[in-house]
This record gives sequence, C-alpha cells and structure tokens, in this order.
Amino acid sequence: MICSLSNVKNVDLDKIKAIEKELGVTLLAFSCHDTTIAPVDAEVLKKIQAVEKDLGVSLVAVKG
Repeated sequence: MICSLSNVKNVDLDKIKAIEKELGVTLLAFSCHDTTIAPVDAEVLKKIQAVEKDLGVSLVAVKG
C-alpha cells in the first residue's frame, strides 16, 4: 500500500479548513492505494536513485 496527498474537492476542502481553524493546526489529506512493488536490479536502482537525488524526491517502483 502506498499513500499520497489527496486531491480534495472544494466542498471537502472547506470542511478541512474549518477544522484547521478550530484546532489551530494544519492538516494534510492522504489517500492510500493498494500497489505491488516492482522488483528492480542494481542498475535500475542506481538510475532511480540518480533521479531522486537530482529532483530531491523519493521514488517507488511499482507494477503498472
């Protein structure tokens, strides 16, 4: 399973903003999806890691 930031509808965003204001905190909305990790060899892993370093992100290889 992998989770990412949700694309929240405006009506739902209003609810989130209201509770944030009430609680005095910032909330992040995540959605989770079942995925299967893709096996990668050392060469592929090096290429992925190079892109991660270049972009400053973390990448996860999954089966498409």
